[in-house]
Amino acid sequence: MHTEHGGGVPEGTTFSQELAELKREGSNILLVGDATESAHMYACRRLLGQSRDEPRRRLFVFTDGHSATERLPEDGCGPIRVVRQGVEAEFTDRPEVPESVVDGRMLSALGTEVIAGVDEFQADGDGFDPAELRVCVDSVTPLLEDHPPESVFRLLHMVTSRIRQASGMGHFHLDVGRDSDAVHLLEPLFDAIVEVREEGGSVEHRWHLRDREVSSGWIGL
Repeated sequence: MHTEHGGGVPEGTTFSQELAELKREGSNILLVGDATESAHMYACRRLLGQSRDEPRRRLFVFTDGHSATERLPEDGCGPIRVVRQGVEAEFTDRPEVPESVVDGRMLSALGTEVIAGVDEFQADGDGFDPAELRVCVDSVTPLLEDHPPESVFRLLHMVTSRIRQASGMGHFHLDVGRDSDAVHLLEPLFDAIVEVREEGGSVEHRWHLRDREVSSGWIGL
């Protein structure tokens, strides 16, 4: 992996070590870029950890008012829970997936349900191994459109703190450019910013590890 450390000489080993540390300690990633939904999907699947060989407990948070079942892994990939803003009570094609539906006008209710989902996973499994918990928030954009930015910041602070406490890995999709005001507002809450783009018919991503001043080059997905 070709990387730059502090703007200097590429150091792939340093970057890999930093990523491994985030995985052990728990981390949250802001996935940005105005690429297509399918491009974000590729990155999402990587961050969810689709291997059947390692224990995974996956919590999905859908914020755009309808189910996004295409993000869910296939059966047999570990326990899944869903928290969704909307009005319908369940997924029509995945009735076996536990789902909580909250009123999109109430950010506090959304946060409460997400924390409850993590707590239930933790109780069911008698705790978490590092990176066993994976959380996907399908879009931060509707939250910023419907609520004051300071309220969204407080919500994400609560959720990211709980994920980190559980030594989990959370990723949050935001379909805007790296230099947008929304990214600058929320960046302090995250351990890494990952850009997604489509280039020459392929999907690529680029990592920026905030506290360690480490960035990668563009890497194919």
